[in-house]
Amino acid sequence: MLKQFASIGLQNLKVVDIRSSKTGEVKHLVELGSEQAKKIPDNLKPVASRKKGEVKPTMWFESEGCEVCNTILSRDAFLVSGKSMEANMIMYSFMVPTFEAYTSIISGLEKTGHKVNVLKMGKFEPKTGILTENQERIFWVALKGGFFDYPRKIGMRELSAKLGIKPATLSETIRRGTRRLLEHHFEKESS
Repeated sequence: MLKQFASIGLQNLKVVDIRSSKTGEVKHLVELGSEQAKKIPDNLKPVASRKKGEVKPTMWFESEGCEVCNTILSRDAFLVSGKSMEANMIMYSFMVPTFEAYTSIISGLEKTGHKVNVLKMGKFEPKTGILTENQERIFWVALKGGFFDYPRKIGMRELSAKLGIKPATLSETIRRGTRRLLEHHFEKESS
């Protein structure tokens, strides 16, 4: 995708989401400046785009996907962002369900000849207090994956699949966790 964009003079793009599509292609949600959006030729028409009037124009494009995107998606990781830095360099930020998935992504990319430079790595650390550890983990993944963004980057079904739980279970966990957070918030306020 980025090579096609570069060929028409579009550089320094931000990929805000990647997803597998039902057709086997990879869908890329690309954030474009308004001037950049005008340069998109007919042969690269987006699959869909955000509604007019939103702050930054974004468009979904489908392609076969590059090795990097396919490697990330195959390990059930969430893309947080991807930004083209130079001609052949992209900075990715992603979340993985396990440390094994992370090492698998890194080794997979290195085996295919990609130079990988890990700038920062963190891990979920449960906090004691309001939420159960399971609720905290689910809220953390949902927040980082864009579930609470507008528009949502990931829906209930896709998030539940990534977490390995049923959508109804995820919905109930989020509802109960939200209740705990609100009760704690308003309890502090009334004290």
